[in-house]
Amino acid sequence: MSSYAFQYCLKCGDFIKKSTLKCDGICGRVCHAHCSALTVKQLEFVQIMPNISWRCDNCLEQRQNEQQLSLKLEKWLKQYEKRLEVLEQGFNRSTKSNESCEAPALCPFLPHNISRKAIIITAIFVALTIVLGIILATTTNLFGKTLNKSKLGDGDDSRQNIPINSTIDKDNIGGGLVLRFVPRPVWLAQPPQKQLPDLSLPVPIVILLPTNSENCSTQAQCVFRVRFLQTFNIESEHHDDIKFNFLIGGDGNVYVGRGWDIVGAHMHGYNTRSVSFAYIGTFQKQKPSSKQLNVTRLLLEDGVNLGKIAPDYKLIGASSLEPTITEYNAEQLYESFANWTHWTKVN
Repeated sequence: MSSYAFQYCLKCGDFIKKSTLKCDGICGRVCHAHCSALTVKQLEFVQIMPNISWRCDNCLEQRQNEQQLSLKLEKWLKQYEKRLEVLEQGFNRSTKSNESCEAPALCPFLPHNISRKAIIITAIFVALTIVLGIILATTTNLFGKTLNKSKLGDGDDSRQNIPINSTIDKDNIGGGLVLRFVPRPVWLAQPPQKQLPDLSLPVPIVILLPTNSENCSTQAQCVFRVRFLQTFNIESEHHDDIKFNFLIGGDGNVYVGRGWDIVGAHMHGYNTRSVSFAYIGTFQKQKPSSKQLNVTRLLLEDGVNLGKIAPDYKLIGASSLEPTITEYNAEQLYESFANWTHWTKVN
């Protein structure tokens, strides 16, 4: 699988091999140069000028919506200030007409030494704080809200026995020391193409292999990798779903693929008697992160405790079973497990 395997054009949807433009907006996606609607001179200008960037239509529309929201809030604030001025004028008139009042009519519970200007300044400061908080929350949480809009309760997940206890805007703060699943609805999985067969449990083999995609260190990055990996498996490799049972990200989270109970499509001849742990990244030169290794121990223990994995299971690297398939080459990944109790190297 090449390094471009999961690069899709956001315009035409085809794979990208060269002549790409990357959106400088919040989506960060790419597209073919000829799909960007830019002229040749405009493309050359974008590539030459370091301070010039390109944004897709969706990001431009989002930016316009944010600007419109900011203008509306600014207009509301000006109206609020005018109302305060009118209120102050009325207060001044009432004070002059009745200087014997013991407390201001605006706030009768305040002592006399607190001036009206202090009240007005405080009110304006509170209003500005609220407006800035709304703008900040809108701009920083937009991506997280978009990912969370998928409805939970996908019918395929009812067979996984995986708790839905994750939110999309939080990484694994346990550093891989906490077994934290990211269910299919959270990474926006599409349903399987058809009903998949059940796996005969407990399985005697756990197969480790790489995804051969880019690494990820945050949940947002890993969600992006897993979602496009499922698309590639279904549309390009013609599988019925994502191939793997579980995917382990550099953020220390476990992303539920087919889960414990469904037969995977990770390796011909072994699918019905094994579960697959796919590690997000390429590991020919780079070792897996400590979070990935830590959470692997927890996932194996959980599988044994639930009766999904046999107590005397064998932990095997994919290249040992199929050494001629270059897709399984990940020496740095396999060497990280060489001293584990159940590690088995097939000659």
